[in-house]
Amino acid sequence: MNKLNNEEKINEILTRGVEDVFVLESLKKKLLSGKPQIVKLGVDPTGPNIHLGRAIPLRKLRDFQRLGHQVVFILGDFTAQIGDPSDKLGKRPMLTKENVLENIKNYKKNVGKILDLKKTKFVYNSKWLAKLNFREIADIAESFTVQQMLARRNFKDRYEKNEEISLREFLYPLLQGYDSVMVKADIEIAGLDQLFNLKAGRVIQKYYGQPEQDVLTYQMLEGTDGRKMSTSWGNVINITDEPNDMFGKIMSLRDELIIKYFTLCTDLSLVEIKKIEQDLVSGANPRDIKMKLAWEIVVMYHNKKEADKARDYFVSVFQKKENPDEAQEIKAVVGEKLMDVLVREKVVSSNSDFRRLVEGGSIKINGEEKITDPFFEILKTCLVKVGKHRFVKIEV
Repeated sequence: MNKLNNEEKINEILTRGVEDVFVLESLKKKLLSGKPQIVKLGVDPTGPNIHLGRAIPLRKLRDFQRLGHQVVFILGDFTAQIGDPSDKLGKRPMLTKENVLENIKNYKKNVGKILDLKKTKFVYNSKWLAKLNFREIADIAESFTVQQMLARRNFKDRYEKNEEISLREFLYPLLQGYDSVMVKADIEIAGLDQLFNLKAGRVIQKYYGQPEQDVLTYQMLEGTDGRKMSTSWGNVINITDEPNDMFGKIMSLRDELIIKYFTLCTDLSLVEIKKIEQDLVSGANPRDIKMKLAWEIVVMYHNKKEADKARDYFVSVFQKKENPDEAQEIKAVVGEKLMDVLVREKVVSSNSDFRRLVEGGSIKINGEEKITDPFFEILKTCLVKVGKHRFVKIEV
């Protein structure tokens, strides 16, 4: 990667993969001053894993860290129980405290794959939100009107369709904004779908007599099915995925996403990415470029040796159509349901995940036989293909 001076690094922070900055002049002035800023990212642990889409702000935080700024990572153990309505077409279900505690078990460790944990301040927003009394919540709510809330795009759409909107959903941006007050944030970053919440932080900071934070929103990343990458949709590539899985999922991406993934998910310089883009325009095979993309990302979250092995595995299994030598081997008993075995061995995350794969024709036995019965029983040793890229050998 080319070495950049501080001003060039600041310009790249403010432009690479960035959708919008509010207020650009203010934020650039802060960063050029050299004075350490408090940079906030809040994450609701709605699932146990961090996917490449959620890694984007972490990578941006890492850039701020390298310039000497203080990163504050807020684990939304309280707000996750309320439910963020951002970019949701319907009411988001509330999580239990037990759900949230289960989801955050390995969060800090996974964040450490990207951020320098020694320079990262971790806080849980239940520390202050759980202590708010009704009068305090009413004071915060005074910062906003119902009209302002209904102007939010997804609320507006649901209201016009006469669909239910709970008052709980109105409270969410207020609570996220109060987080900014409690950590005295100078800068907050998040996806574009969070822009309303981030601006709410500015309103509430002003209400409490604090300087208003500047906000930076990054581009949203599409998942394996072309929709926004989302845990609830299951179209994710997790940073903890096994190398073969990670490599294979990236190879399944649509060709038009290649440059976006290089920009948002790798450390290649913009000069290198521009050259790759020119190669594609000049007729380079997208498959070969995607191989490089997959290799780069596996190196980041594993290492070069694992990336080389994953590339060789993909070539042998999916290009040369050879049988996989590295299929995971698991034991089962005659008559045991395939669903129970795959869930038990964590090949699939849940019964519903298994059923979704079956409905999509994504589970095959011994090469070609698609499983259509979710209660399929194992009667003999077999090779099971799960999705496009994973093989499991079940021995009975």
